[in-house]
Amino acid sequence: MIFLRKTHGLRWRLALLCQSVTVAGMMLPATAFAQNAETQLEQDRRRMGNSGPLVSEVDPATVRDSMRAAEAAAAKPDDDHPDMSDHLLGNMWGARDWMARHGITFDIQEVDELWGNTTGGTASSADGANGSGTGPAYDGMTMPTLTVDLEKLIGLKGGIFNISALQLRGRSISQDHLGVFNPASGFEADRSTRLFELWYQQSFLDGKLDVKVGQQDLDTEFLISDYGSLYLNSNFGWPMAPSVNLYGGGPSWPLASPAIRIRYRPTDQFTVMFAAADDNPPGNRYNSLPIQQATGSISGSSNDPTSQNANNNASGTQFNMGTGALLMTELQYAINPQPEDMSKVTKDPGLPGIYKLGGYYDTAKFADYRYNKNGGSLGAAVANGGSERDLTPRWDRGNWMVYGIIDQMIWRPSLQSPQSVGVFARATGNGGDRNLISFAVDAGINLKAPFKGRDNDTVGVGWGIGRASYGQRQFDRDSGSHAQGNENHLEVTYQAQVMPWWVMQPDFQYVWNPSGGVADWTGTKRIGNEAIFGLHSSITF
Repeated sequence: MIFLRKTHGLRWRLALLCQSVTVAGMMLPATAFAQNAETQLEQDRRRMGNSGPLVSEVDPATVRDSMRAAEAAAAKPDDDHPDMSDHLLGNMWGARDWMARHGITFDIQEVDELWGNTTGGTASSADGANGSGTGPAYDGMTMPTLTVDLEKLIGLKGGIFNISALQLRGRSISQDHLGVFNPASGFEADRSTRLFELWYQQSFLDGKLDVKVGQQDLDTEFLISDYGSLYLNSNFGWPMAPSVNLYGGGPSWPLASPAIRIRYRPTDQFTVMFAAADDNPPGNRYNSLPIQQATGSISGSSNDPTSQNANNNASGTQFNMGTGALLMTELQYAINPQPEDMSKVTKDPGLPGIYKLGGYYDTAKFADYRYNKNGGSLGAAVANGGSERDLTPRWDRGNWMVYGIIDQMIWRPSLQSPQSVGVFARATGNGGDRNLISFAVDAGINLKAPFKGRDNDTVGVGWGIGRASYGQRQFDRDSGSHAQGNENHLEVTYQAQVMPWWVMQPDFQYVWNPSGGVADWTGTKRIGNEAIFGLHSSITF
């Protein structure tokens, strides 16, 4: 009953906050509203002088926002006839011109990938691999998005409405062959056709403050490294720790949650963001599938191992509010933010950089990795075949994580040159008794415009490490399993703009000690190191 009262209290507070924002927007005079605020990705790219990759590969929403940001940078002010050369369907026989005059934007993103593992890996019963960890896989995604600028449509300045959907297909190579902490591609997802995002955003105070309310995907705004978004391994997007520690990976692709997000930008250098979201998009009962499956408390689904769809919410329309609240905040400081038009700059503004510090707190309960309900060792109970109560973990209230991100340009030959070199680093840390991952780091170096005439291409080398928590390692030792340690991954990638509307990205990854040394399908040896090749295609219709 106490939990139910807390849940209803959360709903009431979120509803009251949403109503307050709406009423405030209606009461403020029109002059208090500003033009529609930049997306977070668009703001970061402008401040970094467009030195990041053309396409941000965090998820389909950032792919869409990348192409829109590039289009906006090339557009003339007050242009009701935008250049549609970066869309395969162009102006759609005049339809897009008509929609632009009324503030309506309609985009379709198409992502297709081919992957293959050549060494190591582990078999999966899901694809009938029969003992082989090597082999190919295909995954694909189509995302239509409708965005409405309410100033152009009905005269409400600063108002934006957005709705998008997903059609997901293919198979996950990570699920079928790799056995890694984090998928080799951030676009792998369980097959479904589902609602993605559905939100309304309102800007205030000449664009310095904006509030977004509705079903949201937080990894389009929080935890983003502009340079790190070049890479395809999902750890460079929504990182390893929240992906495996939160319920269903939290409100991140391909799942979104009811949320309210507040962003305040007093100057171009400082940004403060806060979000309160449901922490459990699919409404799963359990978050720690490896622990729960090891104790026999639940049975996993080979068709839906992350419980994104099959257990509860395949359509994306069941707005769960019954587990807990994810409270997230991020502070940003930009050094030497670049002018919008570098072609007119005569004085060097300096090399740009963005530094971010943030964290989250989840109010829900999480399964303890070391202790059972009786206070004994959970792993020992598994090894000794204990009772159902012995095999049930203790539940601990609350969870947290802190992180820091650095994006810094370190070289460019001249102010007007599209060529530049940038570096990035990101670290996350959290408690180890109720989490699979307790510490992770990723870093890399990018070269933008590596060849003459290839201004929108980027080549990069990235590296990452994730460490299994002390709770997981103790569970492994007590249960007689291989104790998990560190997983390392290296990625070399080249993003090439083949056509204005088509980006291709060949990719190579090597993974050492997958899942920190977990046993393969035989249960007698660790998963072998993996050499993974991929080809990624992104088309804007």
